[in-house]
Amino acid sequence: MPTKRPVSHFLAGALASLVATSAMAADLPSSGLIESGKLTYGVAATFAPFEFSRDGELTGFDIDMMAALAEKLGAEPVAKNMEFKGLIPALQGDRIDFINSAMYINPARSEQVDFLEYMQIGNRVVVQAGNPKGITGRDDSLCGMTIAVTLGGIQESQARADDERCTAAGKDGINVMTLPTAQDSALTLRQGRADAIYDSTPGAVMLLEKVADTYEVVGEEFEQNTRVGMAFRKGETEVKDAVAAALDEIVADGTYDALVAKWNLPASVSIFK
Repeated sequence: MPTKRPVSHFLAGALASLVATSAMAADLPSSGLIESGKLTYGVAATFAPFEFSRDGELTGFDIDMMAALAEKLGAEPVAKNMEFKGLIPALQGDRIDFINSAMYINPARSEQVDFLEYMQIGNRVVVQAGNPKGITGRDDSLCGMTIAVTLGGIQESQARADDERCTAAGKDGINVMTLPTAQDSALTLRQGRADAIYDSTPGAVMLLEKVADTYEVVGEEFEQNTRVGMAFRKGETEVKDAVAAALDEIVADGTYDALVAKWNLPASVSIFK
């Protein structure tokens, strides 16, 4: 495991110059980083349009946002791509500085990590084009169906809650099929091995644009105020505070809104009003 080291004198000098040129300049901590001068973050790059791979390169809203934050801090962003379920263990094991992977905030995760919120999004039910099973949304039409979801993601929690609701009402339960990535879930739906998937509203829009005449959304958007945040080790405030200051800067200078527009996200995702 890499040894934590203080930020180098060179980086400190660069940051001093940055401070001199911006009254709002953020600052990196003098300790607490996995590697000096670098912001090493964990990402599960399987959740377009937030993080995904294109032509062998990581891209997406979160990847662009991380580049902007690192620039404000005078640091180098270093992405560690891994399975979503491994992100929190990697953070707790000091293998990354924080998590930047469109992680939905929920009580269970909040017991393990400290969050810095930066977005809110809703979710949609996605089915095969033509809706062969007649699903009408996140309602009783899902009872007895198979829903494919990402293992450990909020959609798994939502699907399991719906399974409990169905069985409590005396209806057939939902078969919750857990898969490693959102792409796996979409492929399973396309192949007819699942009847529906849950996806973020931006993710569903991108899916329908990318694979025309293959999927459709049904019903209304749900849980529209689901909060998304970067995750930091419990009680370690230095890195979180530095990133928060840089986030304030990219919101103030318009970079955040520009990235929302670039990735065709609805304006409602912003929590910065």
